[in-house]
Amino acid sequence: MKVVACAGREDIALVYVVEFKDGKLAECVESLQPPLPRDQKWVLLVSTMFGCPVKCAMCDAGGYFQGKLDKEDILAQIDFLVNKRYSDGVIPAGNFKIQFARMGEPALNMSVLDVLVELPGRYHAPGLMPSLSTIAPHGTDGFFDRLLSIKEEKYSGGKFQFQYSLHTTDEKLRDEIIPVKKWDFNQLSRFGERFYRPGDRKITLNFALAKGNPLESTVLLRYFDPSRYLLKITPLNPTHNATRHALDSFIDPFELDGDETKDKVQRLEDAGYQVIVSIGEVEENAIGSNCGQYVLRHLQSQEVLKDAYSYDLQDFMIT
Repeated sequence: MKVVACAGREDIALVYVVEFKDGKLAECVESLQPPLPRDQKWVLLVSTMFGCPVKCAMCDAGGYFQGKLDKEDILAQIDFLVNKRYSDGVIPAGNFKIQFARMGEPALNMSVLDVLVELPGRYHAPGLMPSLSTIAPHGTDGFFDRLLSIKEEKYSGGKFQFQYSLHTTDEKLRDEIIPVKKWDFNQLSRFGERFYRPGDRKITLNFALAKGNPLESTVLLRYFDPSRYLLKITPLNPTHNATRHALDSFIDPFELDGDETKDKVQRLEDAGYQVIVSIGEVEENAIGSNCGQYVLRHLQSQEVLKDAYSYDLQDFMIT
């Protein structure tokens, strides 16, 4: 693996474009959560595919699918990011999160499971917590059955973060946003009942919420018990695909105290859900380090996006 490009800020996030032996490119990211220092929380995002076949409406990684990364390629990204900071493999961060979320739907790559098996013995990292966010594609039952076994053997007691990407409670609209065959809410619920055990972190239901897309507690309560699930609402990142599909973020990261947001959160909390409004650093949009923002896609485009990718890309490429 060879690093061919880097952009960002040391105090927020750095995006790396990496090349593998066959010339294919992927991306990996390291980020902080200010004001927390790196020894308290350090987050890595690694790619599991070269692009992604799913083509979610708001994600720029879709449409460039060139295959899956194998176990060694995924580990090479993690090793690179770790060795850059902690060459002895001792990672002091109280929360050391590895998200399989940069490029690719992880449940479509069985090598992700092999990486999860190996991680606990690869570094000295008491704060290690893998994070896997998925749309739960159709036909991936074997992946999730094995994931459950790995979680119970190696990551029990709250050491694993499992997330479903829903984005709306309207299943028909969800099919438009995520245009592949996938588990419906009933199937998601059935597996969640198997996956969650007392002492685990609650399963997260992710909503990168666009204006006009329903998020209704009455629907959620039919399938997702608030004692086992929490809700995370994030702004819709300013990506090329979000712009192309005319998707505007429900949450304005510059105005977090809007009445609509407060009313939405209050109704969900009144239904019994823990609700996290996850904003992060707005500067991450400019860097392109957020999930769904795909720097390679931007480099190939002539479009200018408001509030996104505003770093000088002439300085981006390493020659």
